[in-house]
Amino acid sequence: MLVPAALPLPRPRTRTRRRLILPALFVLLAASAILAAAFGGVRMPPLEFVALLAGKAGIALPVETTQEHAAILFAIRLPRIVLGVLVGSGLGIAGAAMQGVFRNPLADPGLLGLSSGGALGAVAAIVLGAHGAQALGPWIAAPHMLPVAAFLGALGAAWIVERLAQVEGRIAVSMFLLAGIAVAALCAALTGLLTFTATDAQLRTILFWTLGSLGGATWKTVVAAALFLSAPVVLLPRFARALNALLLGESEARNLGVAADHVKRVITVLIALAVGTSVAVSGVVGFIGLIVPHVVRLTVGPDHRLLLPGSALLGATLVLWADALARTVVLPAELPLGIVTASVGAPCFIALLVRERGRLG
Repeated sequence: MLVPAALPLPRPRTRTRRRLILPALFVLLAASAILAAAFGGVRMPPLEFVALLAGKAGIALPVETTQEHAAILFAIRLPRIVLGVLVGSGLGIAGAAMQGVFRNPLADPGLLGLSSGGALGAVAAIVLGAHGAQALGPWIAAPHMLPVAAFLGALGAAWIVERLAQVEGRIAVSMFLLAGIAVAALCAALTGLLTFTATDAQLRTILFWTLGSLGGATWKTVVAAALFLSAPVVLLPRFARALNALLLGESEARNLGVAADHVKRVITVLIALAVGTSVAVSGVVGFIGLIVPHVVRLTVGPDHRLLLPGSALLGATLVLWADALARTVVLPAELPLGIVTASVGAPCFIALLVRERGRLG
C-alpha cells in the first residue's frame, strides 16, 4: 500500500530532521529514565544508577555504589520507571492513532468513552472484585484482574459506540463522536453508582486510583501491564500507511485499497487495549494522548510512520517527567500523577487553541 501522493513531499532539510527525530526522542527518553531514577526522597547520582544497572549485567564500573541505593532502585524506582514508560507509550500512541482515524487533532481516547469505560471496569473490579475472583478462578486474580476488567470496560464502550455509529453499514465519524460523548456520560454515572456503594477501604483505593499514580508499581504489575500494552505499541505502527491514506478521506482511502471500516475496528480495539490497561495500572492520566501527538506532529508532520512511534517515545518521556515532579515537589508526600499531567497539559492545550485561533484569524 502506497503513502497517498497528496501528502506534501518534505524538503531535504526537513527529511534530515525527520530521520533524526526518532533517535533524538529515544536518547531523550533514556536520559529522562536516568534522571527519574536519581530524583526522589533519597537522591541517587545518575552515574550510580548506570553502575548498578551495569553491575546487574556483570559489568563492573569504577563508581561507588551502596546496598541501600541498590535496594531502592531495583525494588521501587526501576519498576516505577518501566511502568511509566509502558503507560506513557501506550497513551501517546493511542492518542496519535485516534486522531488519525478521526482526522481530528482534538480527538482523545476519552472522547469515545474509552477512558470512562476503562474506569468503569476497574472500579467494578475494585468494588466487586472478591466475588468476581472467586467465580472466575485464580487466573484473573490480582495483578491481572484490574487490567482485564479495565480492558473489557474500554472494549465494551468502544463496541457500543461503534454500533451506535453504524449508518447503512458504515461508520459515520460524526455519529461516532456523539455516541462517544453519550457512552462516556453513562459510564461516569455507573462509576459514580459503584463508588456510592463502596466500602471505606474501597473508597480510598478508588480515590487514589482515579487521581492517577505509579506509586503501586511492582514487578508483577509491570509484567501484567507489559502483557497487555505491548500489542498496541507494536501493532499500531503497522497501520501507519492506512492512516496516511485515511487523511485523504474514507472514499479516497478505499480507492487506494484500504478497508477503512476494518482498519477502524482493529485500531479501536488496540486503542481500547492501551487505554484500558493504562487506566488499570496507573489510574486516570489525562492529556498525554491529546498533547503528545500535537507536539510530535509539529515536528515531523502528519506522516504516521513517524508520528506513531514518535508519540510513543514522547509520551513515555512526559510521563516520567510528570512522575518525577509528583514524587519530589511535595516531599515527603506525593502528588497524584493525574493532577501533574492536567496542570501541565491544560495550559499547553490552551496555548495550542490560541495558536490555532490566531492562524484561522
